[in-house]
Amino acid sequence: MIIVGEKLNGAIKSVAKAIEERDEAFIRDLASRQLDNRADYIDICSGIPERDAEVLSWMIELIQSDHPDVRFSIDSPNPDTILTCMEKCKNPGMINSVSLEAGKADALFSAAAKKQGWNVIALLLDGTGIPQTVEKRMENFAGIMEKAKEYGIAERRLFIDPLVFTVATTPESFLNFTGTSKRIRDAHPDIHIISGLSNISYGLPYRKAINHAFLVGAMINGMDSAIMDPLNRDMLGGVYATEALLGIDEYCAEYLGAYRDDLFGVQK
Repeated sequence: MIIVGEKLNGAIKSVAKAIEERDEAFIRDLASRQLDNRADYIDICSGIPERDAEVLSWMIELIQSDHPDVRFSIDSPNPDTILTCMEKCKNPGMINSVSLEAGKADALFSAAAKKQGWNVIALLLDGTGIPQTVEKRMENFAGIMEKAKEYGIAERRLFIDPLVFTVATTPESFLNFTGTSKRIRDAHPDIHIISGLSNISYGLPYRKAINHAFLVGAMINGMDSAIMDPLNRDMLGGVYATEALLGIDEYCAEYLGAYRDDLFGVQK
């Protein structure tokens, strides 16, 4: 499982406060703890549209000073912000995200084509609104693939987000996600499937139970990467356990290593 650490997001109150106060120690500590807990990428999102590029550039330079090998997922609705921040990164990272909305794919696939090693998260959205069925998602997937081919982006560099919405108001949300995932995985084994885990439980009590069930079910149906909280030991334990059950982790080597390192936070 490829883990994108989600904690440095300005939508989180404590992070918003740290951004506003330019609290370097807070940002550096939160980045370090995620990297220590198996995060392959650090997602950075300012939550401040009018100062987006400025805030993200500050975060990039700050975190890179401690972790020169860090890889970022640059999370912004503004393609110009992403393009600016890509230039600040020492290492290839992840563009979060492209879609078929209003020329986004052209601008960002073009940038990825010029930057060796950059991966791309692609949402199965177009300009007609939220896709309600697997078939509509697959139509949008075909459009994304056409754009990726046009710009020479290899399938292994694509992280497709089939989209998931709260099951509280969209009962078929999980089945639409897994139905789309399976069709993509069967036809394109080199493509990655990614999701933000917490959308599925929005508006429900005891959200971690829904999130955990979604994680396991999505992994069984082909999801191999997630934007998630690597500091949540229940969720991280679910990743290790599911990898062991699926045979990804042969002889449970990674699971046993995580247990020995107390990443699960359990009594030995």
